[in-house]
Amino acid sequence: VARCPRLTKIRGPQIRNLLEAKDFILFDCDGVIWHGETAITGAAKVVSSLIRHGKNVVFVTNNCTRPRENYVHKFYRLGFTDVMLEQIFSSSYCSALYLRDVVKIRGQVFVMGCDGLRRELQGGGRPLRGGGGRDVKAVLVGHDDKLTFLKLAKASCYLRDPDCLFLATDNDPWHPLSGGRILPGSGSLTAALEVSSGRKATVIGKPSRFMFECISSQFSGVEPAQCLMIGDRLETDMLFGSNCGFDTMLTLTGVSQLEEAQEYRDSELAANHSLVPDYVVDSIADFLPAFEELDDEQSN
Repeated sequence: VARCPRLTKIRGPQIRNLLEAKDFILFDCDGVIWHGETAITGAAKVVSSLIRHGKNVVFVTNNCTRPRENYVHKFYRLGFTDVMLEQIFSSSYCSALYLRDVVKIRGQVFVMGCDGLRRELQGGGRPLRGGGGRDVKAVLVGHDDKLTFLKLAKASCYLRDPDCLFLATDNDPWHPLSGGRILPGSGSLTAALEVSSGRKATVIGKPSRFMFECISSQFSGVEPAQCLMIGDRLETDMLFGSNCGFDTMLTLTGVSQLEEAQEYRDSELAANHSLVPDYVVDSIADFLPAFEELDDEQSN
């Protein structure tokens, strides 16, 4: 049964009712709980309150530039003191799981990506290929701020072998910087390689369902109906939630704004309706009054 996109702005008691109905809360990171090195006001308190109220909180991020250990340090540095390694699902970690557990790669992986992605793959026991070599069985594209034409050429050559897998950590086209500037994302590098190789990449991160399969493999009894996905980007976070059968919530502290969601809702194209959130909040700080009400009830 197709769900009607709701696009409902909710607050206070409605947020409380929604949270009471969900066991798993999935957060995107950039634009939802922090901007760069600054936590969004109230976000740390929201996360610790959710954990204190017995919710399973997980973080699903397409940012592949740092290994999970570094994420734990960042959470702690920004005041999120009760976030554990097991709660973090990055596109680099999920790529390592995909190579190890799904395709069970036997051979080397050529990585177009940064050191954080390499470290995560090496932690998963993947032999990486920096230069030449005949034993490359997969090309993995991520965010690469040291991209060279030579890397692109090598990757294109490896992909001429139809048995060589073509994977991308994520398909994000760009990321916002301060002052309205942008940084090209992994999706732009993947697009270049898709053109040169004439092949399409398998995307591991959001909006692919594989990230949910990673979570399901590590948390028992995860039911989509019990999940709420909270993100700031319609084309990744909301589509991911829709692909997995979750309720979705857009927070307006990041990339996408309400007007874009309304355009997708009113679109003639049925595919665009999967990008429409069920709920909208200005910021996840809007959750705080809901916890105050819950705490008042529990103390009475």
